[in-house]
Amino acid sequence: MSFLRPLAGLVSALVVVLFATATLAADLQSLVTNLTTGGFGDRETAIGALAASGDPRAAPILEAMGAGNLYVRPSDKTVVIGNPDGKQLVLEDAITGKPAGTATEAELERVRVNNRLRGLIEETVGSLTLMSPDARVRREAAESLFKRPNPAALGALDAAIAAEKDGRVKAAFGEARAALILASPDEPKDKKIEALAVVRDRGDREALGVLQAAANNATDPDVKAAANAAAGTVRQSLATWEAAQNVWYGISLGSVLLLAAIGLAITFGTMGVINMAHGEMVMLGAYTTFVVQEIIRTRAPQLFDASLVIALPLAFLVAGVVGIAIERSIIRFLYGRPLDTLLATWGLSLVLQQAVRSIFGPSNREVGAPSWMSGTFQVGQLNVTYGRLWIVVFALAVFATLMLLLRKTPLGLYMRAVTQNRPMASAMGIRTPRVDALTFGLGSGIAGLAGVALSQIDNVSPNLGQGYIIDSFMVVVFGGVGNLFGTLVGATALGIVNKFLEPYAGAVLGKILVLVFIILFIQRRPRGLFALKGRSVE
Repeated sequence: MSFLRPLAGLVSALVVVLFATATLAADLQSLVTNLTTGGFGDRETAIGALAASGDPRAAPILEAMGAGNLYVRPSDKTVVIGNPDGKQLVLEDAITGKPAGTATEAELERVRVNNRLRGLIEETVGSLTLMSPDARVRREAAESLFKRPNPAALGALDAAIAAEKDGRVKAAFGEARAALILASPDEPKDKKIEALAVVRDRGDREALGVLQAAANNATDPDVKAAANAAAGTVRQSLATWEAAQNVWYGISLGSVLLLAAIGLAITFGTMGVINMAHGEMVMLGAYTTFVVQEIIRTRAPQLFDASLVIALPLAFLVAGVVGIAIERSIIRFLYGRPLDTLLATWGLSLVLQQAVRSIFGPSNREVGAPSWMSGTFQVGQLNVTYGRLWIVVFALAVFATLMLLLRKTPLGLYMRAVTQNRPMASAMGIRTPRVDALTFGLGSGIAGLAGVALSQIDNVSPNLGQGYIIDSFMVVVFGGVGNLFGTLVGATALGIVNKFLEPYAGAVLGKILVLVFIILFIQRRPRGLFALKGRSVE
C-alpha cells in the first residue's frame, strides 16, 4: 500500500490549491461588492482594499469604475463591466472576466463615482500597472504617478524599479520616484534635494508643476530654496523651448506661404501680371487631390497611403493646363495693362469658384492624411507633427527643383532673358508669347502642387485660395518681385514674425501689423529685399 502515499499527497495538495483558489475568489467577490455599496467614503476604503489585495483583476475593475463602465445587474446582483456597442452594452463579469451577455444601460445600476474617487482610482491604477508585462503600460503608470504623486505607492515603485529591464521605463520610474519623495513629508532633506535635481533634469511643464508644489509645501528652508532654484531653471529652459517652438511654427507657416507664393513670383515677376486667380489654381490642386482620394477609396483602398504622391503630378497638370488656357484666352491681350489684368483675373476667380461650387457643392470636402503624415514626435520639448514636417520638406524640394529648372534648362534661360529684357530677348529669336504661356502654366502648376499640400492643413472648399492670395502678394513684394530666393526669405521671415506676434496681438491684429510693416518697408525699398536687375526691371 506504500504506492498510495504519493497519490494521497498529490490529492491533498490539489485540495489545498482548490481551497486557496476558492478563498481568493470569495475574497475578490467581497472586495468588489464593497465597491458598489455604501457612500463615497466607504467606496474610497474599498478601492484601497482591492488594490492592496494584489489580484490581477483589480486594475481592469478599477479602470472600468473610473470610466463609469462598472454596473450591478439587479436581477442577480452580479457586478459587471459594460462595454458600449451601439445602443447595447456588452457585459463582462467583473470577477472572472468572462462574457456575461448584453443589456441596455436602463437595465443596469451604474456604480457612481465623484471627482475625488476618479483621482484616487487614477493613482491606484497607476500603482497597480507598474508591473505590467507591457512596457508602454508601465511607462504610462510612471507618468500617472509623476503627475499625481501618491507617497503610499513608493514601496511598489521601488520593487518595480528593481525588476525593470527597459532603460526608458526605468528612467520614467526614477522620475516618478523623485516626485513621490517630494510629495512625502517624512523623507529626509538630502533625499528631497536629490529628488529635486532629478525632476529639474526632466525639464517639462509637469516637472515645473511638481517643483512648484514642492516649493509651496516645503518646511525646510534649504529644500524650499533648492525647489525655487530648480523651478527657475526649468522656467528658463521652457522659455527657450517655447521660442524654438514658435520658430518651428513660423518655418511651418513660411513653407505654406512659400508654396502659395512661389508660382505667383514667377508669373508676377516675369510677366508683370497681377493674377488674382492664383488662389483658384491652389484650389484646383486641392480638389484634384480630393478626386484622386475618392477614386482610390472606392476602387483601390490599398493605395490610399500613396494618394498624395499620385495626386501631385495630376494637380500640376490640371492647374498648369488651366493656367495656359487663361493666358492664351485672356492675359495675352492685356500685357502692359496691370490694372486690367487685376480686374480680369479677379472676375475669373469668381467664375472658377462658382464652377467648383456647381460641381462639388459649397460645403467642405474631406481629404484624408496618409499614415506617414500622421502623428507627432518630440525633440526635447519641441513638438513636431509629421504632416507639417513633410510640407516643409516638400516646399524646399519644390523650391530647389524650380531653381534648377530656371538655371539649368533652356526654358529657364528663356524665362530669365524675357524677365530682364523682353525686347532684346525677342530680337534674339526667343518666342516670347510661347515663353509667356509656359511661364504662366508653370506658375499655375506650382500653385496646384501647393493645393495638394494645403489640403492636409486647411479646409478644401471653393474659398480655399482666397485665404492665401493676399499673403502670397505680400511675400512676393517683400522678397523682391520675380526673385525666388527673395520669396523663400520673405515667406520664412513673415511666417516667423506672424507666429511671434500672435500670442501678444492675436492672429488678425498680427497680420495687420505685418501688413503695416511691409507698407513701411516698401516705402524705403520699393523693389523688395532682393531686387532683380536688368534694363526692363530698371
